[in-house]
Amino acid sequence: MTAIDALQTTLRAEHAALYVYGTLGAQTSRSAQPALFDAVSSAYAAHRARRDLLVREITGLGATPAASAPSYVVPRELGTPRAVRREALELERGCARTYAWLVANTVGERRRWAAGALNDAAVRELVFRGTPEMLPGADEYTDR
Repeated sequence: MTAIDALQTTLRAEHAALYVYGTLGAQTSRSAQPALFDAVSSAYAAHRARRDLLVREITGLGATPAASAPSYVVPRELGTPRAVRREALELERGCARTYAWLVANTVGERRRWAAGALNDAAVRELVFRGTPEMLPGADEYTDR
């Protein structure tokens, strides 16, 4: 696995996260659920910044960044704040797995950056009512 391959895989995950967070944002209301709206908006902004950084990094390595897919699977039944939180939590768990994988497949400064992104995803899991994990993104250790 090359550094470009690892970054491209992570970029594809960020494209998907942005698409789904856009859908989740459309299901929240700043006036009716201000905390949830702010959490979803903040997560969207964080993922957009990560996507942009990945694009710059891949371009800097002389490769063409992976394009976003035309569409992604959108969760059903998002009509309640609880459903939006549940889907945001699952999305962040998936992002944590992706960044844990990136940590394992990179070295040096890229690995440090990936570890920071993993930490951010783990903190966002807590925002969406997740529970703290000993090793976020490493599902095989979640029962310990």
